[in-house]
Amino acid sequence: MSIRAYRDIHRRKSRKIKVGNVEVGGDAPISVQTMTNTVTSDARATIDQIRAIEEAGADIVRVSCPDEESTAAMKAITKAAKIPVVADIHFHYKRAIEAAQNGAACLRINPGNIGSAARVKEVVQAAKDHGCSMRIGVNAGSLEKELLERYGEPCPEAMVESALNHAKILEDNDFFEFKISVKASDAFLAVAAYQGLAEAVDYPIHLGITEAGGMISGTVKSSIGMGMLLWSGIGDTIRVSLSADPVEEVRVGFDILKSLNLRHRGVNIVSCPSCARQGFNVIETVRVLEDRLKHISTPMSLSIIGCVVNGPGEARETDLGFTGGGAGKGHGQIYLNGKPSYRLDNENLVEHVIELCEKKAAEIEAARGNTPKLEAAQ
Repeated sequence: MSIRAYRDIHRRKSRKIKVGNVEVGGDAPISVQTMTNTVTSDARATIDQIRAIEEAGADIVRVSCPDEESTAAMKAITKAAKIPVVADIHFHYKRAIEAAQNGAACLRINPGNIGSAARVKEVVQAAKDHGCSMRIGVNAGSLEKELLERYGEPCPEAMVESALNHAKILEDNDFFEFKISVKASDAFLAVAAYQGLAEAVDYPIHLGITEAGGMISGTVKSSIGMGMLLWSGIGDTIRVSLSADPVEEVRVGFDILKSLNLRHRGVNIVSCPSCARQGFNVIETVRVLEDRLKHISTPMSLSIIGCVVNGPGEARETDLGFTGGGAGKGHGQIYLNGKPSYRLDNENLVEHVIELCEKKAAEIEAARGNTPKLEAAQ
């Protein structure tokens, strides 16, 4: 069997909805989203953070709307944003209506906690009037009291039942433009809940391991949980929840998708952990390159390997490569399109590789009839 066959992931079939101009579900690419952590009522600060999030490549951004001042600020925020803005609503049905009126592309709600059937109907009508989709957001930490009493604790069955109950509320109001999430901070619980949900409905699924933790631990937990689901074809949009800058959530999200060959953005660096054989400082070189190449969003691959043991083999599989060691100290081999091209002094490595990547991006985009995808350099 070819290596390509091993990489094939057959995505679960789902209906398609729209979050603003972004399609979610069906055959649409898996979208990456994050959430601002500014005070939403401070429109300027929130817009500035959304601008950084956009530059990182996010497809969708969510903002919390806990009060009337926040939904009032949504008018300026949604007007300034280049990507769809989701309003995060809890308990206060009027905040959902105000957010819809002020430009929200989607409302994140739990239909069961925003009041009576009449209030839910008002929210649904506002969504219909203003072209909003919705997300039913079930969380293991905030399950309904009745379900907790019946099941004894948060469990996959309780979470799926909660999601289905909420979905029925929207369906009874003749509203079907929604996606569903069943998040938990426990990766095992979240995976099992999502698997059950995927079998029960054909609505698009929003993946996430909630309250995953800090940059390193949260990335690991999210990669394990969401990776298992994505590998099995479950998931139409993702959010990595980290106690970190939202921009980092976006980068980790794309890295998860890249690792599964589901979506590609920017330079994918293949690098070794380094050892005594290295012909140059691999760790520092990769650290600098990761930072200096963030402005390139055109998909391409780059190998940075310290020695000739695995370097040539890795370079054969990447668009660009540099392998240290070999004949002559202080020099390494540059590979172009998988083939050895010329030797390069190690001291010139970083700047030269950046130049090669920018040139490659220009070539790829020119072949597509586009201009190079070089975002504002950080």
